[in-house]
Amino acid sequence: MDEPLIICDNLVKIYKVATLEVVALQGLDLVVKRGELLGVVGASGSGKSTLMNILGGLDRPSAGRVWVDGYDLLKLSDFALDRYRRAKVGFVWQQGARNLVPYLNALENVMLPMTLAGQSGRQPRRRAQELLSTVGLAERQRHYLQQMSGGEQQRVAIAVALANNPSLLLADEPTGEVDSVTALAIYETFQELTQHYGLTTIIVSHDPDIAYHVHRVVAIRDGRTSSETVRQPAAVSTPADGEAPSVAGVAAEAPRFEELVVVDSAGRLQVPKEYLQRLAIKGRVRLELREGEIAIQPVQSATEAHEAEKLAAELATTPQARGRRDVAELFRRWRPSGRRRS
Repeated sequence: MDEPLIICDNLVKIYKVATLEVVALQGLDLVVKRGELLGVVGASGSGKSTLMNILGGLDRPSAGRVWVDGYDLLKLSDFALDRYRRAKVGFVWQQGARNLVPYLNALENVMLPMTLAGQSGRQPRRRAQELLSTVGLAERQRHYLQQMSGGEQQRVAIAVALANNPSLLLADEPTGEVDSVTALAIYETFQELTQHYGLTTIIVSHDPDIAYHVHRVVAIRDGRTSSETVRQPAAVSTPADGEAPSVAGVAAEAPRFEELVVVDSAGRLQVPKEYLQRLAIKGRVRLELREGEIAIQPVQSATEAHEAEKLAAELATTPQARGRRDVAELFRRWRPSGRRRS
């Protein structure tokens, strides 16, 4: 768990459409540990699907660096990148049928990637049977797509993605077209497979509850990682006298989550928009290093500062002036830093 499988350093991706350039990733940094089950969330157009395509070898970055399991994806030839996709990455798409061939049954679908990779004999069949059993479809091996539910099709698609024993499993909205009960079963399947096969799994989702099913959630905004949501250890308590004990003898509280803002390698961070709006922050801020913390304060416009100084000067020269303390207080009220000019 401590060794990174994925390292993205200042990743940039620019798409050219006619004479226009669309920047999908703008210096994204990301580290994913080996064996981690990671969720990736973000609004449409934030860059999360572009990140998945790059990690899966379906697209190349425009700049930056990206390593997956020791492979420098920016330097791989087309032939080497194709071999990387076959051997190292498994894909699960939102539509389970996209991974499957309709005229093949479940067992044949799982065997197909191994056959295309040149495997023969009994090993592909044994491997396919093992995978279908692991995803809970041991009794549905001979069934075709039209004979299975959407959730069953998605689990067959997961088994297909694991056919060639990849180290990285990428899932793009795998629960987007199923009900909540089926979605929970699919999440549990990912959890079991990640642990059983030592996979590193990344799930892109719009599901607001994905944090309950993964180790960590990374949010992407405007082509950069903006925040991480980390699960905190659940507290346990011994039942009081007269209370019925739980199965384990202790009562576990609901899991707690902490959202942390990401500071990238260039020192950039994304302040939540609601914070900016509440403090009317536009363009520039004032940073102040304090004991153990950094304060971010709004900056006045030149017009506001001039009006404040003019008002303070008028008050200081009138007979009704309330003394230097009131003038100083006025300056502090207009100057967020609370500092007077020397």
